[in-house]
Amino acid sequence: MANDVLAQTLGWIAVTLGFIGTIAQFNRVLRIGVEGISVATWTLFLWLSVFWISYGAWGAHSWQVAMGSGTLVPMQAFIYFRLSPWEKSREVVGATLFLAVTVALPIAIWGWRGGVLGTSIAMTVTRLPQIVELIRTEDASGVSAASWWLGTLGCLLWLAYYWPQHLWSAFIATTFAMTSNLVVVMLVIWRHRQARARLIAEEVFVGAESPNAVH
Repeated sequence: MANDVLAQTLGWIAVTLGFIGTIAQFNRVLRIGVEGISVATWTLFLWLSVFWISYGAWGAHSWQVAMGSGTLVPMQAFIYFRLSPWEKSREVVGATLFLAVTVALPIAIWGWRGGVLGTSIAMTVTRLPQIVELIRTEDASGVSAASWWLGTLGCLLWLAYYWPQHLWSAFIATTFAMTSNLVVVMLVIWRHRQARARLIAEEVFVGAESPNAVH
């Protein structure tokens, strides 16, 4: 009984962290823009949220699982449409078809368990476009490191929630998601440090070129 109460509590904490993390990314988009954010990643995020809401409501019968994604959808949709997905239809269609194969098809064949296991692939690949974007594009100013850190911590709490509930397929999927989150976190920190180093170098150069500079 005590373990069950602890698991339920950790689940609600994970819901809260997920909400706070998405707010961090939401606020960064409002302040800075969407530079460095992958439309394919956020297409997958949005569709996966729909899946987890459905799974929480009808598969796991868990308010925590359903609310974990349900509270995020409005902000995710806002960020998604700020990315102008209609101008990148190829990426959007590709991401949607990928989820149809990895999640929707396994649900049709094996039920919820198959769909959740499919998300172990999807939730890893979900991060790949963002990882590629961070490697390819130097400007990652639109990506919030805090958001991804909180997402990683949230995954850890979800693992603690799923374990005593014996929701092993969800446990496996979340482990994959947490690992790929950590990769994104490291890349975001790297790009932000590069940006700060460039800014400092530019300030030093401008100071050296200033007419008032002492030579």
